[in-house]
Amino acid sequence: MNKRIVVGMSGGVDSSVTALLLKQQGYDVVGLFMKNWEDDDNSEYCSSRQDLLDAVAVADTIGIPIEAVNFAREYKDRVFSYFLREYEAGRTPNPDILCNSEIKFKAFLDHALKLGADAIATGHYAKVREQDGLFQLLKADDTGKDQSYFLHRLNQAQLSKAIFPLGGLLKSQVRAIAEQHNLANFAKKDSTGICFIGERPFREFLNRYLPSTPGEMVTPAGKVVGRHMGLSFYTLGQRQGLGIGGGRDSSGEPWFVAGKDMKKNRLMVVQGHDHPALLSRSLTALDSHWISSYVPDMAPTYGAKTRYRQTDAPCLLEEVVDARCTVRFEQPQWAVTPGQSVVVYDGDVCLGGAIIEQAHS
Repeated sequence: MNKRIVVGMSGGVDSSVTALLLKQQGYDVVGLFMKNWEDDDNSEYCSSRQDLLDAVAVADTIGIPIEAVNFAREYKDRVFSYFLREYEAGRTPNPDILCNSEIKFKAFLDHALKLGADAIATGHYAKVREQDGLFQLLKADDTGKDQSYFLHRLNQAQLSKAIFPLGGLLKSQVRAIAEQHNLANFAKKDSTGICFIGERPFREFLNRYLPSTPGEMVTPAGKVVGRHMGLSFYTLGQRQGLGIGGGRDSSGEPWFVAGKDMKKNRLMVVQGHDHPALLSRSLTALDSHWISSYVPDMAPTYGAKTRYRQTDAPCLLEEVVDARCTVRFEQPQWAVTPGQSVVVYDGDVCLGGAIIEQAHS
């Protein structure tokens, strides 16, 4: 088989097994390690050097060539600058979604095509299916690892060149395959959080790039109950790190972030996980992207996630105009957060999604 597939190899077990499986299937496999961040290469939190060593070791075991490519400039321009703008505006972005559409399936895809690739492959847990001339993005069999949420902004051209060999496997099976074939990283811990932040304290990282403007924490009634360190450092639904009297008052209910007043620099907090201020029956969203290239039929009931790993919530699509849409849920949703993405599903098929602008009670 002469078909060449370039695999994005991160040094983790998922992308390693992806390369292994494709090699076993007879493809001409080339590994590509992407370096997307270099501001603090020597930091204790930056693992890129070890990740590269792990990827090279796996490529040697499998018997495939591998090269490293630096996309740090593209990442900073297309992903990180957006990340900072959103936090500065008081929203909570999801840079991993933009990284997939702008780096892994654009900059990386373009580079792979220059290497003569017929397709690219990654270790994402998802599936691609061609039906009636259109490419569909589907959920993975391992529902606990499904990553279609992060891939929902891919377009037809990108999906036509994408292969996800792990879509039909469980994570436990992937690790077992890696161990059976003596891949040194078979037990390597999965990376968590935003790639350029790593395991470091989030507030500490953000404070390097954004100003800290302390202000008042208030209840919906306007009662001042504490001080915040800057609105950028908090997200809706946050419970930890508020420092309001040890987190509880005489009612015994914990405090949660329920809103931001950017003009008055006030953080609204409420007590109780199910406080009405944390619940929303609908949302408006911007910059919608539909994988099929056309707006889905608005008659059926779909499922939607407003955050990763959330169970699909039954909903209706309403008022889809240009790149703006309204999503109405059958049941109230908790801590719907501006800047995050609402992703819409028809069963296992990911239809696309949009960036949440505002939640409505």
